[in-house]
Amino acid sequence: MHVLVTGANGFIGRALTRRLLNDAVKPGGLAPIDRLTLVDLNFEGPDIPRVRRLSGSIGDPAVVARAFDTPVDVLFHLASIPGGAAEQNFDLGRQINLNATFDLLEASRAQAVGSERPVTFVFASSIAVLGSPLPAWVDDATPLRPTLSYGAQKLIGEVMAEDYHRRGWIRLRSVRLPGIVARPPQRTGQLSAFMSDIIRELSAGRPFACPVAADSTTWLMSVPRVVDNFLHAALMPASACGETRVWTLPALHSSMAQLVAAIAEVHGSEVLGRVSYGSNPSLEANFGRYPPLRTPAADAAGFAHDGDLPNLVRRALEPLT
Repeated sequence: MHVLVTGANGFIGRALTRRLLNDAVKPGGLAPIDRLTLVDLNFEGPDIPRVRRLSGSIGDPAVVARAFDTPVDVLFHLASIPGGAAEQNFDLGRQINLNATFDLLEASRAQAVGSERPVTFVFASSIAVLGSPLPAWVDDATPLRPTLSYGAQKLIGEVMAEDYHRRGWIRLRSVRLPGIVARPPQRTGQLSAFMSDIIRELSAGRPFACPVAADSTTWLMSVPRVVDNFLHAALMPASACGETRVWTLPALHSSMAQLVAAIAEVHGSEVLGRVSYGSNPSLEANFGRYPPLRTPAADAAGFAHDGDLPNLVRRALEPLT
């Protein structure tokens, strides 16, 4: 079993790598993982047994070729230029979010044609494909009208990957991620970083000035839960997929005030006195007006959310390493 993870040094990639290594010896996982290849711009810390790290841009075809130098069984494609950064630097977003995804699909096609061994291709898409403003509720039939370059690039990746699946060159599992918390405090171009910051800062006993209004609403999922869903996607049989290979993941629908109340339930009522709210029209338009979410296809396929907001708060701050 050769597993490849792109964007492996990102906060989700590190959590996924840890789970892959820990679960490799457990029944029902992706065991035995003979080779785990991680790709990212750089890595910190000592080498890890059974792990090959490839430092370099996934936008470099030579890096993709090295990653596929032995047949790949499962590919988790997490690497991307996120929303804010892709909006500011269109060329970089196109190179990584589009061109690199096409290169990975082409490498997968070459493997399938040459060895009749298609890759299980788990693609990290995004709710950004939906765009804004959103309707009164969102479900599997909601039209896709991305309003950021990032969302448009993810949607193009979805469509192309579905075509490669149709032709038998990959086994596609494409999942649209909601807001994932809690991101580390480093700035990475994520416009939605405040949703992680509010959990981290208030949980640590520090004050937090929320840039959006208390009644702003969003969709949230913890890092451990998104890893659960990635592994489920990789392991699910074709018979469990139904008629689609693209799922909007279930997520908890919450206002900022409800999220703060959940943080207070976990960490004490004094949390309520440490938060203030602002009003950033741009942030609220893109990340603060999310309606109720219905995901019947993902529910039927076995994907899941965190259960409730206090559980999400507890899981959101679990160590990533």
